[in-house]
Amino acid sequence: MADTLTPDVCIIGAGSGGLTAAAVCAGFGVPVVLIEKHRMGGDCLNVGCVPSKAILAAAKHAHAIREGRAFGVNAAEPEIDFQRVHDHIHEVIAAIEPNDSVERFEGMGVTVLKGEAAFTAPDCVRVGETDIRARRFVVATGSRPFIPPIPGLAEVPYLTNEVLFDRTERPGHLIIIGGGPIGLEMAQAHRRLGAEVTVIEAADLLGREDREAAAVVEKALIEEGVRLEIRAKVVGVERDGDGVCVTIEDTGGRTGMIAGTHLLVAAGRAVNVEGLGLDKAGIEHSRRGIVVDKGLRTTNRKVFAIGDVAGGLQFTHVAGYHGALIARNILFRVPIKENRTILPRTTYTDPEVASVGLTEEEAKAAHGAIKVFRWPFHDNDRAQAERRVEGFIKLITNKRGRILGAVCAGPKAGEIISLWGLAVSRRMGVRDIAGWVAAYPTLAEVGKRAAVEFYRPGLTNPTLRKIIAFLRRFG
Repeated sequence: MADTLTPDVCIIGAGSGGLTAAAVCAGFGVPVVLIEKHRMGGDCLNVGCVPSKAILAAAKHAHAIREGRAFGVNAAEPEIDFQRVHDHIHEVIAAIEPNDSVERFEGMGVTVLKGEAAFTAPDCVRVGETDIRARRFVVATGSRPFIPPIPGLAEVPYLTNEVLFDRTERPGHLIIIGGGPIGLEMAQAHRRLGAEVTVIEAADLLGREDREAAAVVEKALIEEGVRLEIRAKVVGVERDGDGVCVTIEDTGGRTGMIAGTHLLVAAGRAVNVEGLGLDKAGIEHSRRGIVVDKGLRTTNRKVFAIGDVAGGLQFTHVAGYHGALIARNILFRVPIKENRTILPRTTYTDPEVASVGLTEEEAKAAHGAIKVFRWPFHDNDRAQAERRVEGFIKLITNKRGRILGAVCAGPKAGEIISLWGLAVSRRMGVRDIAGWVAAYPTLAEVGKRAAVEFYRPGLTNPTLRKIIAFLRRFG
């Protein structure tokens, strides 16, 4: 006979969203059961954000050595110890791991269960021989790599982000299917660490990003020696000795073959909804995710879905935002509403691409007349000092100067965009930014310079000039 637990909240999935919700609820003394079938911390800690940024950091050091000559620092081609790169990645994971551990959450009072969870009824989840009947349930099961139905793919060895960071030897020639953030970040990292790299993308690189910003990254990758096959469809994969051979077809129907030692599939994500018994709980879902309302509640009023599985933006910080948001509703009965316009996106290539708020197209559709202001890194003194002058920042405002969105392509774009996320969330205007003082010299000054451009037409305004001329008469 199954044991029965009756917590206030039952959370399925111990990634960013589930951990956030569990920590907030437990912090207020609410009984919480947290269920995880794999590793605490989810994809982000173990096979996603953390290891990918760790390998990017290693690659950046290698690239810095190659760039040293421009600064008067002469060095030979860096010698890459890929075993040590692997060790660095897993040392970083190990350093962060305690924050997401079973021990830490049990110390908060959370009951952590290991195993596969499935709904057996609208108000019951079973794990092994244990039933959990809670007042509220949270599904935070995340996503996994999407494996496209490419002929021959199942018959060849291929990598995904789930196994890529276990490698201790550098690939000779890494072929990457997918030109999104994961594909491009790993392309640049492995190229800087000495591998040949080819990226195959059926549409445009960074297809969801601003086209001007994506072009900055494309140029950088080409200059670093990454081969890009854009608007090319993979029509077949086969073994080639110990490696692989990929057949591609361009938009004109012409085919070609690319041989490599390793294949990385980075063609998007698939949400984890299988095996959860969602139908038994009356929870509507599809392969795109669980259907939720603006408050992240499913078609079962007792159940929330957050993070990747909710079918929206698939970022760790979005899942964390969701977790904190639904905790407010669970704890205080406060009505909540997801606001996607305040959620930033960043691709951690070098240069980076980051954006927040509305795009130009979205702003035009929502507000009609808009204004767009740009400032290049080329005209930023810190960027010149560091020889990092590629890229720009773009601000999108309504006609009165309220900031609707921002796009940044350049060094530290992910850091720079944070200010603009605040501006969008607080409905700030360019007047607020123009009055802000940035330290000199910093890259963040590009944003202020773009904001000040809003006032440039005033420099030649005849009425203002007459007022100034009149006031000059008084000394």
